[in-house]
Amino acid sequence: MDMFSQTQGDGSLFAKAQRFGKSFMLPIAVLPAAGILLGIGGALSNPNSIKAYPFLDIGWLQNIFTIMAAAGNIVFANLAILFAVGIAVGLAKSDKGTAGLAAVLALLVMNSTINAMLKITGTLAKDNLAGVGQGMTLGIQTLETGVFGGVTVGIMTYLLHSRFNKIELPQFLGFFGGSRFVPIITSFAAIFWGMIMFVIWPHFQQIIFGIGDLVESTGYIGTLIYGFVLRMLGPFGLHHIFYLPFWTTALGGTEVIQGQLVEGTQRIFFAQLGDPNTTQYYIGISRFMSGRFITMMFGLLGACLAMYHTARPEKKKLVGGLLLSAGLTSFLTGITEPIEFAFLFVAPMLYVLHAFFDGCAFMLAHILQITVGQTFSGGCIDLILFGILQGADKTNWIYIPMVGIPWFFLYYFSFKYLILKFDFKTLGREDDDDASDDAGATVVSDNVATERSSLIIDGLGGRENIVELDCCATRLRVTVKDSSLVRERLLKESGCRGVLRSGTGVQVIYGPQVTVIKNELEEVLNL
Repeated sequence: MDMFSQTQGDGSLFAKAQRFGKSFMLPIAVLPAAGILLGIGGALSNPNSIKAYPFLDIGWLQNIFTIMAAAGNIVFANLAILFAVGIAVGLAKSDKGTAGLAAVLALLVMNSTINAMLKITGTLAKDNLAGVGQGMTLGIQTLETGVFGGVTVGIMTYLLHSRFNKIELPQFLGFFGGSRFVPIITSFAAIFWGMIMFVIWPHFQQIIFGIGDLVESTGYIGTLIYGFVLRMLGPFGLHHIFYLPFWTTALGGTEVIQGQLVEGTQRIFFAQLGDPNTTQYYIGISRFMSGRFITMMFGLLGACLAMYHTARPEKKKLVGGLLLSAGLTSFLTGITEPIEFAFLFVAPMLYVLHAFFDGCAFMLAHILQITVGQTFSGGCIDLILFGILQGADKTNWIYIPMVGIPWFFLYYFSFKYLILKFDFKTLGREDDDDASDDAGATVVSDNVATERSSLIIDGLGGRENIVELDCCATRLRVTVKDSSLVRERLLKESGCRGVLRSGTGVQVIYGPQVTVIKNELEEVLNL
């Protein structure tokens, strides 16, 4: 059975990738909170910080910081199980609790099987686990499969869950049928998967190291290409699939920290954050993370100002409020979709230029060795926690505003010139006489939330046309039966920033409040 065979239509590949990409959002969603705990706790309990700021050296205060650091660190130390459960639950269309439980069992069984194989073959390391690619996962000494192992377990669990969660067994075994059968069959499958991983993972790890060396050998140009591709995948919601291997697997590099082998740029950063012996953060952070701050905190604000100055005089007041809100969101949190979707569809040329500028920002961060890590995105909050509080010696964070201010003007002048040159219909420049075949649609409701939900449902072609509904950080992700029934005019009346369609996959961009909108829709649709 195809992994995502439920999705049909010409855009099935896009819809499959969309579902897989959004399944990452559940584990990703917990990282910012954990990162903040670790960032504050680790930074303010560090001996170097106490030496620099003696007023922090208060017993009860240091106890609080220590607890915060420990609470945040445990999340990053167990990313494998978070991704295993998150992907299984995210992909399952129903009975999600069973899928999550089965994924936990499968990960435990897989790692226990690998541990047994290491003992049988006499390759279980006694010390220096990092030197032979072994580590501790959920209290089990096993091969360091990391997030990749969790992802494979999540996918395997989803496949078995979708196949067996409604199985009917003979009457004398009826108690073990349906949902109860899923953890059983998944645990047995995990034994065989553990044996397979024991054989193939060391070879696969060598391939990953080879790819990592290739990325490293491309130097600054490779970093530029990474940033460009990452930004170009953003509108399709597929950027999570692209950057996560660099953040969480050996593709992003490896380091031995406090005797443990740590893989992936983000995991290395947070391991170093809790290590008082760290004097300079891992250089891979400058390649795969730090460039975001330049674009998100400065560059896109220049784009906002350009769109404001090129709007019609009578529309500037309305446009100004929208762009100010979007700009503050990008500056503080690093969520950029509200700005990007203001020009993506009406001026794709601007988006390609934006992606190129973003790639250049990554390259400059690499050249300047800016090593400011992040949990979710590159906003001011993360800059304060993981740059300023860590000190310029460790992170070179001071280069971010030094590059960012010229970047603001680069975006401003280039966007303003192109908008006026090609008469792009950005915010405040739209034609007032746009016609629509949706004029006859009406919505009657006494409640604002219900009215919005009704608009969205009608815009998606009605209740019967909606097959699956979910969301990521900023966009509603929907699978529909017939995409020709989708009416963008109604969706835009509901407050969305843009609509992206491919076959049966539809993405409706609302911004950070999308989770509230999804919950409202689920109540109206009785999902």
